[in-house]
Amino acid sequence: MPLLRILPWPCFRRIIKQQFGDTFVAAADNGAAGGGLWKHDLYVTNSDAMMRFPYKTGDTQITAPGLKVADLPAGPINHHWTKNLIASRDGSKLYATVGSNSNVAENGMENEVKRAAILEIDPASSRSRLFASGLRNPNGMGWQPQSGALWTAVNERDEIGSDLVPDYMTSVKDGVLYGWPHSYYAQHVDTRVKPPRPDMVAKAIVPDYALGPHTASLGLTFYEGKLLPQRYAGGAFIGQHGSWNRKPRSGYKVIFVPFANGQPARMPEDVLTGFLSKDGDALGRPVGAAVGGKGALLVADDVGNIIWRVTPVK
Repeated sequence: MPLLRILPWPCFRRIIKQQFGDTFVAAADNGAAGGGLWKHDLYVTNSDAMMRFPYKTGDTQITAPGLKVADLPAGPINHHWTKNLIASRDGSKLYATVGSNSNVAENGMENEVKRAAILEIDPASSRSRLFASGLRNPNGMGWQPQSGALWTAVNERDEIGSDLVPDYMTSVKDGVLYGWPHSYYAQHVDTRVKPPRPDMVAKAIVPDYALGPHTASLGLTFYEGKLLPQRYAGGAFIGQHGSWNRKPRSGYKVIFVPFANGQPARMPEDVLTGFLSKDGDALGRPVGAAVGGKGALLVADDVGNIIWRVTPVK
């Protein structure tokens, strides 16, 4: 018997916030991809900047112009252009994901400044600093409820076969290098990157949990709601957008990773599937994952143009 019930909602391509059963939607310009409400303001990450918009409870649209909080790396290449954001637990700092400007630095390291990284931003002063680096294309972020650690889902590199390199999720440690572009999974050297940098390879650490090669794992949210069964408490839901260059295809589903004592505890479980036709065509592609105000799991699908709402079967 299925444990969860799945219903489609109309899909909005911008920033989505569910609160008290209503859907809050705000549109933003210039490639908005991430957003969240903190301290009575809506923060949005565009492709080149973090913006702040005024918000009060009950608003269903925002017409006031936004104020720039901080510039984000962009430029004429801007290969991985989407940026995500999350606030620290106390709201004093904001964190933004910035993907690499290439697959494996083939556009030159001069075009990778503050990229393949998570940036820490002080909203009061607009100053930013490199929080963690070597993360080729980090996307979803979340605070693990038991440990309080920041976690992110990362898309690894392409063009070295269908089974390399596995995407992953990992806890994010301040000042740590995760390998890109010179290596992957610590000391596995990528010989395509020139010149070699054994000093950088030696610094790289192993990420915490592999999510499969080319799954394009994007959304990540930890479950702290009360609506779903207790077995989901503290675990991670991950939206896998799906591969474009793998045979057979991988991803195209939402998975759940159980956690215990702040760490992944078991193999992942499929939660939301059926996004591929029998011929392998995409009927949908999961992107962001979030927990609604009443505890339902919300999953954005940018091919089906749907938000899926997952609730317990009654």
